[in-house]
This record gives sequence, structure tokens and C-alpha cells, in this order.
Amino acid sequence: MSKGIVSSVMASFMFAVMYFYTSLLSPLDGEEIFGWRMLLTMPCVTLFMLISRDWPLVTGLFARIRQNPWLLLGLCATSALMGVQLWLFLWAPLHGRSLEVSLGYFLLPLSMVLTGRAVYGERLSRLQKLAVLCAMTGVGHALYQQGSFAWETLLVAGGYPVYFVLRRKLRTDHLGGLWADMCLLLPAALYFVVQGPLSAADLEQHPGLYALIPLLGVISALALICYVLASRLLAFSLFGLLSYVEPVLLVAVALLLGESIRADQWLTYIPIWLAVVVLVLEGIKHLLRQRRRLL
Repeated sequence: MSKGIVSSVMASFMFAVMYFYTSLLSPLDGEEIFGWRMLLTMPCVTLFMLISRDWPLVTGLFARIRQNPWLLLGLCATSALMGVQLWLFLWAPLHGRSLEVSLGYFLLPLSMVLTGRAVYGERLSRLQKLAVLCAMTGVGHALYQQGSFAWETLLVAGGYPVYFVLRRKLRTDHLGGLWADMCLLLPAALYFVVQGPLSAADLEQHPGLYALIPLLGVISALALICYVLASRLLAFSLFGLLSYVEPVLLVAVALLLGESIRADQWLTYIPIWLAVVVLVLEGIKHLLRQRRRLL
């Protein structure tokens, strides 16, 4: 479990870096950034799988598709679910919808916990129950302030649980499944890049893009790999609860970019941060228990 916790935290950190990174990629729009991200992440993930000797996961998936062509339909569904989330993550900061998406990420761990309980019958530890209670307090306050949920919020909070449940159902919850999902997104990614606003004149005015765009693929690949590894190594509920690390880091990025937390928002963020602290204590407790077993 400790490797899963480290993978989840690393994924959250890399996603936060990428959230800030979009501000450096002007004049690209959200769709073109999504396109470049997919086109550049794909070879990075492929190289990683070759080095880590995980490529048989892809060949095994191809063999399963030949035996059961209906599996390809399921892969199209998981690919679409992932593509929408990756696009929304890059689109929202550029269109003034960061608050709605952030609220979705605040709600996501709760929806993951409920999904884990309802679908897999998972039970929570006392500290995890305390973390849920803290998180529900913050999310409840946010809902009270806004009165309703935007479509971006519902898409994040409801889309990811469906995505992970479907991947487990299809038995594609591994790097081979991630590779297949990304591969099916390549046509859309190529379309967004070709139709995007970036021109040769823009590259002359912003020569830093020659390095920034390829680096986007590296950051994205590392984030996705860590995220998938965490989803494999952790129980569904704990994996969902650790997702609170990401929105906390996204808030830090927003502050770094010049945004501020209003006085009436502190009752939303403080309980969420307390939930993260409780989860850290849960991880430390587990590591100490493991060390005692080894001694």
C-alpha cells in the first residue's frame, strides 16, 4: 500500500505542475494543448512500458480483442471518458471555469468512497471515516455557497468513478489499458493540433515553446503513469480519498498565479486540508505497522 500512496501523491503533484504549466503555453488554446499533450505523451508512455517490460500488457490486450471484438467497444468508452476529463482539465483554466472544476475534484473522493462502498463493499478505517467527515463539511459548505453544481463539477465527480469501475470490469486497469485509451484518442488529438491557432509566426515570437511543448508530454506521461499505478495498488476507497491531495495543490497553484481565497471560502478549504492531514496520518500509521512486521 505504501507504494500506492507514494504513486498517488506523485501523480497529484505532477498534475498540479501541469495545471500551472498551461499558463506558460500562450497562445495555444485548451483544445490544442490537449492535442499536443496526447501526441507527446503517447511516445513517452510507450518508451516507459518498453523499459519497464510492461509492453506484454499491450500485446495481451490485443490478443483479448481478437478473441472478443466487443472489448474494443468497451475500450472506446473508457478512452472517451478519459479524453473528456483530460480535455476539461486543460480547458477550464483558460475559460474561467477553474472554480467549477476544482469543486468537482473536491467532490470526487467522496463519490469514489461511495462507489467503493456500493460496488465493491469496501470498508473504511476510523481515520478514513474521520477524513470523509472533514471532507463532507468542506464540500457541504461549498455546495451551500453555490446552491447547485455546474456541469463541469458533475462531469468530474461522476465521470472518474465510472471510468475506473469500467476499467476494472474490462480488466484493463493497467498500463496496457492506459496505452490503448490514449491510442484511441490520437485522431482527435491530431485534429485539435492541425486546427489550432498556433502558427509559425507565433513560434518566432515565443521561441520557448520549442522546449515547453515537448516537456508537456513528459510531465503528462509521468502524471498518468503514477495515477494508474496508484489505482492498481490501492483499495478503491483509499485511492479516492487520496485524490484530495490534487485539489489542495491546485489551490496552491491558483494562489501562485495571483488568485486569492475569499473570507467566505475558508470554511470550504480548511476542512478539506484537515482531511488530507488525516490521510497523511493514515499513511504514516500504515508504514509504521509494516516496519514493525518486518522487525
